Amino acid sequence: MKPFEYLRPGSIAEALAAGAAPGAAYLAGGTNLLDLMKGGASLPDRLVDITRLPGLDRVEPAADGGLRIGALVRNATLAHDPGFARAYPAVAEALLSGASAQLRNAATVGGNLVQRTRCAYFYDPTSACNKRRPGSGCDARGGENRLHAVLGWSEHCIATHPSDFCVALAALGAVVEIAGPAGPREVLLEDFHRLPGDAPERETVLEPGELVTALRLPPDAAGFAAHARYIKLRERTSYAFAVVSAAAALRLEGGVIAEARLALGAVALKPWRAHGAERLLVGRTPGPEAFRQAAELALEGATPSGDNGFKIELARRIATRALLLAAAGTPERVPALPASPFSHPVGVPLHA
Repeated sequence: MKPFEYLRPGSIAEALAAGAAPGAAYLAGGTNLLDLMKGGASLPDRLVDITRLPGLDRVEPAADGGLRIGALVRNATLAHDPGFARAYPAVAEALLSGASAQLRNAATVGGNLVQRTRCAYFYDPTSACNKRRPGSGCDARGGENRLHAVLGWSEHCIATHPSDFCVALAALGAVVEIAGPAGPREVLLEDFHRLPGDAPERETVLEPGELVTALRLPPDAAGFAAHARYIKLRERTSYAFAVVSAAAALRLEGGVIAEARLALGAVALKPWRAHGAERLLVGRTPGPEAFRQAAELALEGATPSGDNGFKIELARRIATRALLLAAAGTPERVPALPASPFSHPVGVPLHA
């Protein structure tokens, strides 16, 4: 591992000053960053340890009536909070479907947002990767790419974003709070991650030295609690990233859809919010035909980036399944295999 300077600031102001230096990286749970450093895919000159910063490990009501989640809250802590799971069941299910129990105990909410792609060519320092070394090329374009992007990709990068958590957050309109040298700002989570374009090395809208301090779920997000699901198809049911996934949430009035939310995962370099599909569903009676039409619209414009054309139809089917399960109602118990399309809701009673 490359030698680096290690700092542990005592305040956000001190952290921002330390993080503004060229080559600096923020360290929280370290479940992604340390792996990248050990493999040589990330070579920071300075690690700024933010794990002791005060006030970033709280879950508390937001001023607008929503919920504010500090960036240092652990994934497991949030997922196993009964009040949170009742109000935001799809988010809790998404969290519980990610990684392993040990990693969820260490990983943080803020770190989940800024984790890097799991593209094998990004992780391999001997491969050409425009993310790791801009202008070097993209070996994934002609390599093993069956799990790569089908939406929003460019000739410079066909990677996908790996998070489950972010897909459910995007569907519910979450907001990211950011601190930086120029002061605090906020951005919608669906706008936080960038598509590759001609600058795939920039994965988020964060400017140098900026730090994610919190997430905020808006007041209307809890209104979907009765009809919200996250579904994730993976090559094995434990400890695997999604092949495709979908978060669906519905608000029903008088037997028709008054409001719909749909976001797809593992299809692009960011969670893919399907606004057109959501509008299509408003005023419709919930059912397979309406949901199939919405799924078709959600994947409009999808094209293979290599040997992955199957993902387009697979994503349509997972989106349809997520909407059908959401319409049927949120189960009182988290499924024993969270987010798996093959499980039955006989697991932990977090929603009871």
